Amino acid sequence: MRNIIDAIMAGEPGEVGGLPVPESHRAVTVHADEVDMFHGLTSEEKDPRRSLHVEEVPTPELGPGEVLVAVLASSINYNTVWSSIFEPLPTFVFLRRYGRMSPLGRRHDLPYHVIGSDLAGVVLRTGEGVNAWRPGDQVVAHCSSVELEHPDGHGDTMLDPEQRIWGFETNFGGLAELALVKANQLMPKPAHLTWEEAAASGLVNSTAYRQLVSPNGARMKQGDTVLIWGASGGLGSYATQLALNGGVTPVCVVSSPEKAELCRAMGAELVIDRKAEDYRFWSGEHTHNPKEWRRFGAHIRELTGGDDPDIVFEHPGRETFGASVFVAKRGGTIVTCASTSGFEHSYDNRYLWMNLKRIIGSHFANYREAWEANRLIARGRIHPTLSKVYPLSETGQAAHEVHVNAHQGKVGVLCLAPGEGLGVRDHEMRERLLGQITRFHDR
Repeated sequence: MRNIIDAIMAGEPGEVGGLPVPESHRAVTVHADEVDMFHGLTSEEKDPRRSLHVEEVPTPELGPGEVLVAVLASSINYNTVWSSIFEPLPTFVFLRRYGRMSPLGRRHDLPYHVIGSDLAGVVLRTGEGVNAWRPGDQVVAHCSSVELEHPDGHGDTMLDPEQRIWGFETNFGGLAELALVKANQLMPKPAHLTWEEAAASGLVNSTAYRQLVSPNGARMKQGDTVLIWGASGGLGSYATQLALNGGVTPVCVVSSPEKAELCRAMGAELVIDRKAEDYRFWSGEHTHNPKEWRRFGAHIRELTGGDDPDIVFEHPGRETFGASVFVAKRGGTIVTCASTSGFEHSYDNRYLWMNLKRIIGSHFANYREAWEANRLIARGRIHPTLSKVYPLSETGQAAHEVHVNAHQGKVGVLCLAPGEGLGVRDHEMRERLLGQITRFHDR
């Protein structure tokens, strides 16, 4: 592994193709024999620092159409948290299902799961049938793994019956020194970014792009008003940038003055601090509070000059969904991609059907959407929102911070990179955009 790192750091990544592949490497794992370790605890009480292990694991066999990547950096996503607390169910259920599909799938069904759904790194080896990538290429990866043996996936690969999220529903993810991906997950690493910055955006930027911009999502257009929950967080910080980049007015909902300041630093003018306003959308565990929905809607109209949101960018789920349906404009769209506050949503359907609103489910992105989202970053139109970086050995702490919402933007993890600030090739572009690239990290 040392020889691989030295070749990359020396600016000779093409040399890695001639180096031997290590038989094992360090990786972040969860263990199948520990899935009951949090039994009896609430989600909030479950601690990723207890369940995430950093250990030496065997390097997986390379199959046709696959690529082995030397991972310089990765990042924490909310599915990292779900994996670590074994919710909504242990990920070993997904691995067993994948293992039954084929001999290649069987490699993933192991008593440990290497997690992580982002990476920036260098191609180390390519499998049979891979033509678009070669050893030494500097890449980032999106996290949609597809088989495409069924016709349903050929209009939109996210509809493939065998679509999976790499590093969550498959093994050999990105929180490791080596990762196994399909060739059609790879994209060029933006040349003006460091390894850790480049690794921060793949999952969340692609998800936000499909959710807001794509014809498969809300079809955001110039002049729209978009309500963005968690607007300074991993997903929301990219949604806010996409809105501003697309001629849209974002209404950013955050939970602290510091997060409100970050939204304004991105260029957003309309910000709601939900904690300062003390919004209580539930009056009990099972009872909505419509008075608070109305107060929230009035606040939005006060900020916008009377406009209700054309689009509501939803991902908190249970806590906010009733309010989201209520405040969307007549004929508006609620587009949801997650449920970080709970998976069972409820809302007053009268406000949906009588006002001709739509709810759209959106899940990650297809290759085309991920590529377009990455191209916006490569061109300096959208910027990483990396706020903090941990070494691989402290991934548990990094996941804990995301779990308890003690972070802003994205939290990165260094894998093979010996430190922060490495991997930049286009220094001129970086210098021009430096204030925007580092605005989260500087805080």
